[in-house]
Amino acid sequence: MKVSAKGNDVKDLGLAAQGQDLIDWAAREMPVLNLIRARFQKERPLKGLKLAACLHVTSETANLMLTLKAGGADLALCASNPLSTNDAVAAALASTHQIKTYAIKGEDNDTYYQHIEAALDHEPVMTMDDGADLVSVLHRSRKEQLSQVIGGTEETTTGVVRLRAMAERGVLRYPIVAVNEADTKHMFDNRYGTGQSTIDGIIRATNVLLAGKTFVIAGYGWVGRGLASRAKGHGADVVITEVDSVKALEAAMDGFRVMTMGEAAREGDIFVTVTGDVNVIDRAHFEAMKDGAILANSGHFNSEINLKALDAMATGVRQVRPSVQEYRLGDGRRLHVLGEGRLINLAAAEGHPAAVMDMSFANQALCAEYMAKNASTLENKVYDVPSAIDAEVARLKLKAMGIEIDTLTEEQQRYLTSWEEGT
Repeated sequence: MKVSAKGNDVKDLGLAAQGQDLIDWAAREMPVLNLIRARFQKERPLKGLKLAACLHVTSETANLMLTLKAGGADLALCASNPLSTNDAVAAALASTHQIKTYAIKGEDNDTYYQHIEAALDHEPVMTMDDGADLVSVLHRSRKEQLSQVIGGTEETTTGVVRLRAMAERGVLRYPIVAVNEADTKHMFDNRYGTGQSTIDGIIRATNVLLAGKTFVIAGYGWVGRGLASRAKGHGADVVITEVDSVKALEAAMDGFRVMTMGEAAREGDIFVTVTGDVNVIDRAHFEAMKDGAILANSGHFNSEINLKALDAMATGVRQVRPSVQEYRLGDGRRLHVLGEGRLINLAAAEGHPAAVMDMSFANQALCAEYMAKNASTLENKVYDVPSAIDAEVARLKLKAMGIEIDTLTEEQQRYLTSWEEGT
């Protein structure tokens, strides 16, 4: 049944009061976004602007939505992952705040795309995406709407990769700011946020002791770095697999063992993929793994672990814990997949801490304002976050933390911009 764009599609509107409590709790840890919301309320920089967002529907995202609404935006929100929705938060957004919301935790694939279609039925002039599914559907099957869209923003690495591919092939029809590329986003959200919340999801799902385990991480980007440091802090023996020689060298210099996934498959107790690619753990790796190995993903899509190959190999599959599926192989070995191979930090836990999302969503809000003011002057390509926005988010975060920093003297500024002075 088609989802109506005039209403909402959430699990239970009766959960709204509970959801509001969660939204308020997250707001306590989001001072930067609260400062922006107060300014938006006065200036209304997004007044009358229709915006469709495809994001993880969490208490932190709710605070972003309330900030955008305070700025005057007319909103529709759908989930960017079938397992990441907090149903109580979705109810609060729909019922208490009258924001069109289409998200149900555990929704099937058909419902997921019906919700994206419903958000696009809102006829947005701006998009806000996490993974580029909203943009992709718009460009594939709703091209008639493209002429009215002035611009958009993108939250995550996987989405930026997809959008840059579209831009390079000349098919991207409106400008998009890659919020993920802001230093105050990827350095903190990916390293500190995903690093902590991935460990949180694994422990909640399994209750395993990490100390003494061989913990294999596929990918040593910002997420891999953060995850590796936290796994090491728990006493795990951390192994890194990489395809990038510079990142592999960095991991080795940081004190981690580096090897191929083929080698790591024989040693690992816990495997986590954080690459944004496909089939990073494949059939040959399953064939080499120990009995009882645990597999999880913290990359955006559930494509990094080849679940189709694992399904084909398995003689039986059963749910052994709420977020743990056990695949029994023909030789008796058991492999355990967490959260259906989807983002484990959201499938089994609560995603990033609000204090981290404060910076990510401050960038989103300010980039939406930037796009509203500047879209007419931008080309149809992917832009980095303006450095002034990145610096402002950092400044506001430091202010909220009560931290002061030095400023350059006139002499120091003159020296840094001079070529005459030497040794």
